[in-house]
Amino acid sequence: MTSPLPSVDALLRDPALADLLARHGHALATRAIRTVLDRHRTTLRTGTPPPAAATLPAEVLAEAAALAAPTLRRVFNCTGTVLHTNLGRAPLSEAAIAHAALAMRDPCALEFDIATGRRGERDSLVEPLLCELTGAQAATVVNNNAAAVLLMLAALAGRREVVVSRGELIEIGGAFRIPDVMRSAGAKLVEVGTTNRTHARDYEAAIGPKTAALMKVHTSNYRVTGFTAAVAEADLATIAHAHGLPLICDLGAGSLVDLTKWGLPAEPVVADVLAAGSDLVSFSGDKLLGGPQAGLIVGRRDLIEKVRKHPLKRALRLSKVVLAALEATLLAYRRPDRLAQELPAFRLLTRPLADLHAAAQRLQPVLAAMLGASWQVGVIETAAQVGSGALPDQSVPSVALACTPAGSSGKALDRLATRLRTLPVPVIGRIADGALLLDLRALDDEAGLVATLTAS
Repeated sequence: MTSPLPSVDALLRDPALADLLARHGHALATRAIRTVLDRHRTTLRTGTPPPAAATLPAEVLAEAAALAAPTLRRVFNCTGTVLHTNLGRAPLSEAAIAHAALAMRDPCALEFDIATGRRGERDSLVEPLLCELTGAQAATVVNNNAAAVLLMLAALAGRREVVVSRGELIEIGGAFRIPDVMRSAGAKLVEVGTTNRTHARDYEAAIGPKTAALMKVHTSNYRVTGFTAAVAEADLATIAHAHGLPLICDLGAGSLVDLTKWGLPAEPVVADVLAAGSDLVSFSGDKLLGGPQAGLIVGRRDLIEKVRKHPLKRALRLSKVVLAALEATLLAYRRPDRLAQELPAFRLLTRPLADLHAAAQRLQPVLAAMLGASWQVGVIETAAQVGSGALPDQSVPSVALACTPAGSSGKALDRLATRLRTLPVPVIGRIADGALLLDLRALDDEAGLVATLTAS
């Protein structure tokens, strides 16, 4: 019996697909054709009539375009979470993007000392800046803060004990747990205190001949409130140093500046934590710092050298592209009065509420026209989150477009969320209180959003 579908070779020779091979190459073109033909063979077995021959080239071209398209796509972040982990956390500054592009495009002095003509160390690209900005004696960097914690523990406490408050045994997204990291680093966890209260005497009682360090973990993604007690860094440092031990501090999000100067909630400042006596402090590059994903470790020179010489350091090191973006981000902190202009994360977090209201008034009729009479689009004040575990119990005032179905369909909001995600540039909002909210706090391209909404 003759197949109602053409062969792969016949479609490759079809004049309507003349530029398919030139655009996508033989392998991808053949895969696209086979995928389309297999799809129709499946439907033919169910009794569906064969497709018209004239429609197949268009299907093949669409399939080839889908196969060639990258999975990583730009989206509009209208979730109300500025540093959204699932959406890439901090957007980079134009300076960071340009510096990263230089590192990608051209040879660069990554591990080469231009002054001496000899081999250099890639940490030297950012170490002086980190020391300048934090007051640390030395610094090193790895690929994220989880790696920083793992490396500090492996280098300083392998096969020895580390004392941590039970109330600081955090778990963050992706099942990163302090006890698991301790185990992976070869260190033994010694828990002290209770979930809500830990005292200086608890640490004192736990220190023994096998103790390698005391550790304090900033509970950046939750808060314990009420009847609580914790030991401050300065007091914990006094205890550690009295026993000849280092104090390690995992700050998580970490901040290089006092956020309250911009009207934001307070977050521990790295320089202050070091000044209080912490010997090593680790924090993230892509959260409150506003840079690329990285784990930054600052502190005592002798301890940094131990960390740097550990075999894991090479496995966890940063690429030249990330280092370039990180250097440009850190350079912005030499001009702290311009951070809100130079770093997108700061700009988004500090946008005046009046500006958000004005944007909402401009966007409301555009969105209403797109959705039609079956939807009501209002402007409401709401609360945005910093995100990525930073300031979990604090919010930032924001404004959102609230889309409410005119009827009572319980699935209408889900269908709308899906529709917005299938736009040329997906729009990601959140469903809350019977409406789909498009929060404008993290929107940095109003014109682009308008173009996407009107193109639909």
